[in-house]
Amino acid sequence: MIVIPAVDIKDGKCVRLLQGRMEDETVFSDDPAEMARRWTDDGAEIIHVVDLDGAFAKRPRNLASIKKILASVDADIQIGGGIRNDETIRMYIDMGVKRIVIGTEAVRNPSLVIKACDAYPEHIVLGIDAKNGMAAIEGWGETTQISAIDLARQFEGYGLAAINFTDINRDGMQTGPNIEQTKMLAQSIVAPVVASGGVSTIRDIREIKKLEPLGVIGVITGRALYSGTLNLKEAIEVAKHESGD
Repeated sequence: MIVIPAVDIKDGKCVRLLQGRMEDETVFSDDPAEMARRWTDDGAEIIHVVDLDGAFAKRPRNLASIKKILASVDADIQIGGGIRNDETIRMYIDMGVKRIVIGTEAVRNPSLVIKACDAYPEHIVLGIDAKNGMAAIEGWGETTQISAIDLARQFEGYGLAAINFTDINRDGMQTGPNIEQTKMLAQSIVAPVVASGGVSTIRDIREIKKLEPLGVIGVITGRALYSGTLNLKEAIEVAKHESGD
């Protein structure tokens, strides 16, 4: 299992939000690339980059910061936020982004995900952000009537690299991940799952590690790393080498 640090960008700065609320931000750095380098120096293999402004603008808004990250680190980069069309996907792939996270358009325009998987196999990640088990879209501002599990099942067999599953109620709150919902999703589909939302301490990494046999291949963590309640080197060591029993 891999541990994936998150670098969320708003107005060119590295921030963390509480439950996705743009007004509840904490700025951790004026230089997102510097933060990405810090995490790769600690052993991160993938950096999860989110263009928060892009998520609300429905198009990329922090390209300068993203390009600087790509030029600064050797780790793989996955990008989410504001990815609404083929052109944006192709632009990011051409820039050297390893994985493209599609969220809202998986509900609005499912064919975009299917075509992208066909064009870029194993480069497309389905981003499912859920409130009480139901998929939320448009920067988490709209909760749909589609369950996270039903949404995931729509894209089985198309060659997704992974499904990022975030429990919105826990995101940024450091209250512990939603183990039960993550487990239910992983048991319901074949595609690999990456857990997100609520990670606080090394204990949470160990709890998610127990789900690895079900297909949970990674965990995204942000605020816990920035606030210091989780040490990335220790988390990577546990995720890679400790038994999940």
